[in-house]
Amino acid sequence: MRRGIAATALVASLALAATACGGDSDSGDKADGPVTITWWDTSNATNEAPTYQALVKEFEAANKDIKVNFVNVPFDQAQNKFDTAAGSKGAPDVLRSEVGWTPAFAKKGFFLPLDGTEALADQDKFKSNLIEQAKYEGKTYGVPFTTDTLAFVYNKELFEKAGVEVPETWDDLKKAAATIKDKTGVDGYWGSTQSYYAQPFLYGEGTDTVDADAKKITVKSAEGKKAYDTWLSLFKGKGLHKADTTADAYAHIQDAFVNGKVASIIQGPWEITNFYKGSAFKDKNNLGIATVPAGSTGKAGTPTGGHNLSVYAGSSEAKQKAALKFVNFMTSAKAQETIALKNATLPTRDDAYTDQVKADPGIAGYQTVLEAAQPRPALPEYSSLWGPLDDELPQIAGGKKSLDKGLSDAETAIAKLVPDFSK
Repeated sequence: MRRGIAATALVASLALAATACGGDSDSGDKADGPVTITWWDTSNATNEAPTYQALVKEFEAANKDIKVNFVNVPFDQAQNKFDTAAGSKGAPDVLRSEVGWTPAFAKKGFFLPLDGTEALADQDKFKSNLIEQAKYEGKTYGVPFTTDTLAFVYNKELFEKAGVEVPETWDDLKKAAATIKDKTGVDGYWGSTQSYYAQPFLYGEGTDTVDADAKKITVKSAEGKKAYDTWLSLFKGKGLHKADTTADAYAHIQDAFVNGKVASIIQGPWEITNFYKGSAFKDKNNLGIATVPAGSTGKAGTPTGGHNLSVYAGSSEAKQKAALKFVNFMTSAKAQETIALKNATLPTRDDAYTDQVKADPGIAGYQTVLEAAQPRPALPEYSSLWGPLDDELPQIAGGKKSLDKGLSDAETAIAKLVPDFSK
């Protein structure tokens, strides 16, 4: 999951409005001419999209009978835009779908099952947990394109100066933060109030927002309360930065870390390139990356995020055939290596982690923590469940609501999203 992504410039919106979508319409495709497919890319228009555009040109050069209409859609608008377009049979032929969207759109019949198609010809090369996350009711509706998770990232120099080790538990983190404050004068840790960043605390207690199999809301279970109590305790104490509940909290935390004003945070690999822009990490090797601390169960866990490439079920047969070939190309080992080297993102297949890719300490570091990443349950509503918690957790951390009251209100809101789940 990519947080803090800015909406793309007006030109991207104008391009989207002016571009014909894929879908059933074959306008512009001559009987003896190339098939034109439309791809909605939802990446950062400035930092990532240029790499994808270059790959599109490479694909077209190797496939003269296929043209790709590349459209960069602002990430925060793409889900609703696709939902509307697909409902009217006018969606793009290929969508860069956030992993949480995949089961939701599959349930609506908007995505083509990819099992046995050219798009999934290399299925055994992809990380199994990412393939599992692209499934809905036993069928695969996306090919893993980019992946991410959360990690404990820290300033090695500050940790060494304070003489502390990487914490293995949340209690270890509290002790380390206090020592770092004493020895260096800066806070040892700054936590986030966003619900996505609180997921490791739930996993560390062996629970989640809901139990999808049992159809039960577990955010206020005994394990859930313990998880959020631990999360809340990391905003108070020596070396623990107080909660930032402002709209700019993400930027504040990130800026403090990259400039050496706080020794550690929880963050994802989408910030690798930005880490290196800060004064604290001009030497890339000063960036420490480790698995998040474990909860009382002794286990550590983080959410798996990222994007799949999915094919629109409403496209014509010719467009679907071209789209499947395009998806296979964009998720090939060669393309994945190129994307990793240019964008500093994590490949979704093991054979793309070449020596050159792993030479980037950020990518190499995050690769080591992927084992702790947990796939999201194949529940179409799952990603939307973080919304109520994003409303409540800042109020809890800011002292406006008690933990019990905030979790109760979140539970009530979540129940409306999954009405067939019990509390």
